[in-house]
Amino acid sequence: MTDWILRQTGALRQTGWPALARIDRVLATLLVLLVLLFIVNQQQGMQSLRFTLVSLLGTAPYLIASIAIAAAAVASGADSLIARAFQGRQSLMIVFAALMGGLSPFCSCGVIPLIAALLAMGVPLGPVMAFWLASPVIDPAMFVLTSGIIGFDFAIAKTITAVALGLAGGFITMMLARSGLLENALRPGVLATGGGCGGSNVRAPSPVVWRFWQQPARRGKFAASAWSTTLFLGKWLALAFFLESLMLAYVPAETIVTLVGGDGWLPILIATLVGVPAYLNGYAALPLVGGLMDQGMSAGAGLSFVVAGGVTSIPAAIAVFALARMPLFLTYIGLALAGSFAAGILFQFVTG
Repeated sequence: MTDWILRQTGALRQTGWPALARIDRVLATLLVLLVLLFIVNQQQGMQSLRFTLVSLLGTAPYLIASIAIAAAAVASGADSLIARAFQGRQSLMIVFAALMGGLSPFCSCGVIPLIAALLAMGVPLGPVMAFWLASPVIDPAMFVLTSGIIGFDFAIAKTITAVALGLAGGFITMMLARSGLLENALRPGVLATGGGCGGSNVRAPSPVVWRFWQQPARRGKFAASAWSTTLFLGKWLALAFFLESLMLAYVPAETIVTLVGGDGWLPILIATLVGVPAYLNGYAALPLVGGLMDQGMSAGAGLSFVVAGGVTSIPAAIAVFALARMPLFLTYIGLALAGSFAAGILFQFVTG
C-alpha cells in the first residue's frame, strides 16, 4: 500500500501544478494526509484507512436513503412542492423538527446526509437547524444507556437539552434568515440541485411527475443528481472520518476529559470548549464522563461536554462546513456552544 501511494505521489509531482489544480481540493487534502501518515507510521495509516472505510460503510444506509430521496425529489419535481409545503408554517415545523431530533437515531455525522437532502428540497433553514442541533444529542438507545451509566436524571436533562437546543437554534436561525443575514447560506454547487436555500428562494411550482423513471430525461436527471450528491457527501465524510481516526490514535481520551474536572462555572465553560474537538461519540463518552463524575466532576460540566462534543466535534464540523457558507457555519457552532454552556449552568444550578 505504501509503495502504491508513493508512486501516485511521484506521478502527481511529474504532472505539474496545472494538473494539481484540477484535482478536487478535499480529495487532494485527504490523499496528502494519507501519504504523510503512511510515511510516518504505516501501521497507523492502515488503521486510519480501515477506520475511514468502516465508518463510511456504517453511514452508508443513511447516505443512500438520503441521496435517493433528494435525487427523486429533483427528478420528479417534488422538491418545489416540498418547499412550498413549509411556507408560512416555520414555527410549527421548528417545534416538530426539534422533537423529532430527540427521537432520531442519527449521530452528528450521520445526520449530515439527511440535512443535505432537506436543504436540497428547499426546506427553510429554521426547521433544518432545529433538527440539525437536536438530533446528535440524544436518541432512544442513548437515553437508555445514559440512564444506566450516569443516571436517569442526567438522561432526562440531556433529552430536554436536545429539544431546547433545537427550539432555540431553530427560531434564532429563522429570525436571522428573515433578516437577510443568512441569505444564500449554502456553498455554491451543493448537491447540484439548482434549488434555493433556506426557503427564501422557493422555486416556481411545476407539475410533479411521480413516476419519473418512465421518462428518459428524468431518469438522467435522477442519476446525475444522485452521482453528484454521492461524490460531494462521500469526500467530505471520508475526510471527517479520517481526521477522527487521527484523534483516536494520538489524543488520549482521558487527557481530554480530565480537563473538565472541578466545580463552578469555569469547568463548565472548559467542558463546552473542549467538547468541540472531542472525538468521542455519544456512546464512548458516557463511561468516561460517568467515571469522572463519580470522582467529583460537576454534573453541569459533564452535560456540557457530551452535548457540545456530540454536536460540534471536528468530524461533524467539517461535514457542516462542506454544506454551509461561513455565516451559517458560525451560526451553527455558536448556537451549539452557547446552548451547551447554558444547559450545563442550568443543570448545575438545579442539581446543586
